[in-house]
Amino acid sequence: MSEYVRWPDALAARYRQDGYWRGEVLGTLLTDWALTDGDRIAIVDRHRRWTYAELHRTADRLAAGFRRLGIRAGDRVVVQLPNVGAFAAVSIGLFRLGAVPVFALPMHRRSEIVYLCDHADAVAYVTIDTLLGFDYRALARDVRREARTVAHIVIAGDGQEFPTLSDVEAEAEPLPAPRPSDVAFLLLSGGTTGLPKLIPRTHDDYAYQMRATAEGLSFDRNGVYLAALPVAHNAALGCPGLLGSLRLGAKAVLLASPSPDDAFAAIEREGVTLTTLIPPLVQLWLEAAEFNDLDLSGMTVQVGAARLAPELGARLQEEWGSLLTQWFGMAEGLLSFTRLADAEDIARETVGRPLAQADEIRVVDEHGNDVAPGRTGELLTRGPYTIRGYYKADDYNAVTFTSDGFLRTGDLVSVRPDGNMVVEGRRKDVINRGGEKVAPGEVEDALLLHPRIREVAVVAMPDPLVGEKICAFVIARGQPLELPEVRTFLREHGVADFKLPDRIEHISALPKTNVGKVDRGQLRELIARALSSASGSAV
Repeated sequence: MSEYVRWPDALAARYRQDGYWRGEVLGTLLTDWALTDGDRIAIVDRHRRWTYAELHRTADRLAAGFRRLGIRAGDRVVVQLPNVGAFAAVSIGLFRLGAVPVFALPMHRRSEIVYLCDHADAVAYVTIDTLLGFDYRALARDVRREARTVAHIVIAGDGQEFPTLSDVEAEAEPLPAPRPSDVAFLLLSGGTTGLPKLIPRTHDDYAYQMRATAEGLSFDRNGVYLAALPVAHNAALGCPGLLGSLRLGAKAVLLASPSPDDAFAAIEREGVTLTTLIPPLVQLWLEAAEFNDLDLSGMTVQVGAARLAPELGARLQEEWGSLLTQWFGMAEGLLSFTRLADAEDIARETVGRPLAQADEIRVVDEHGNDVAPGRTGELLTRGPYTIRGYYKADDYNAVTFTSDGFLRTGDLVSVRPDGNMVVEGRRKDVINRGGEKVAPGEVEDALLLHPRIREVAVVAMPDPLVGEKICAFVIARGQPLELPEVRTFLREHGVADFKLPDRIEHISALPKTNVGKVDRGQLRELIARALSSASGSAV
């Protein structure tokens, strides 16, 4: 079995020749700034303010300490830390050692963490003591008992019987640098079923991603990035995110919670210029901002991970005066985004254009044939920062990548005549209602215009006559909505009859996947069970 799938030699040489890959390694992110402007603030978290010199020194000491534990270049280490400065110190220390962090999310529990440790053959597990009432040391005991390869467990904070990061630190020593083509870390896939696949990102490709996303957003050393999303996610990690900020000498503000109270206080206190949000947080922050006189006009807001209703984008631009940039991307690589100079309608209605000129995209039908311009099809992509295969997944890679290296994303898109891309949904999420294909995102956008709908997810439900019908899971404001009024509302907004929901299910919260996306698979299972145990009549 192949652990890593590399770019073909000829393609790698072209990416180097064209300047995408410049031989950077992520362990050097802090070095120049620590030596020339060491008192500059690098990170602000809930506990302290880290200068570049302090962060650099701690990363060096952790690299030496991990080496004394026996961790070597190429070894995998599962890192499960929240938005704290220690995340950066541990990660950069491992980069300098040439070890490979496997970034787990704070929400993961025993089944996911033990799986990640076993699948990656991890030699160590690094986590925090407690967070939001959960004791990660109890989880660490499960790992010690069940993960077959983990020899070391290290805790940030009160370790109890486990060594802490402070215990591990050792006198800094010279270490051989990894090669730029080496895998720097493993991210988790955003799949909605099963346990996540591992995504190998190299120093070369990720350094390009950080550099190009910062340039695309005019983000420089004077910028202040607010990490409201988990920094173990690709978006908040390197688009440009935490690591991209450190590369530039900028300041990164790490939030323990994305609540409006915490976020608005940090924005005002630290002078935030850029943040990354998902659509539900845009909605939440917009509502909270109505009761706050905070000036957000100097801030750029990246929105991604899910479709943003154009109405919410308009409100963000008009009520806040912020710059909106919509992003479509994946931890596997490809990023497409609206540029800051784009017209408002482009920023509201599309996800813009790919990051790199070398990004190759195809839009194909179910038979793999390219569709006509403007038509909807599945997005296939390859490029200088898109992986060529998942970690230790030969069988899965064989069906997920084409023979010439294109990643089959499963996303349905169309490309407008102006070159901007519109995301229509996921291939497996499209509802086939008696032969008519319905993209859930289109119906969701229209439903979000209703003043009493806070959040919504539209999925297929089984039907013996037409195959699939449409169910809308709704989080309502105030009184529940009745199906007839919803259908009338949608008709008044120009939605075709075959796209109207056949059932409304009220729900207190939408289930999420391990990486924070709406779990449509779970919603489909919920409605299928409800139909099998009840009459199946619409609400």
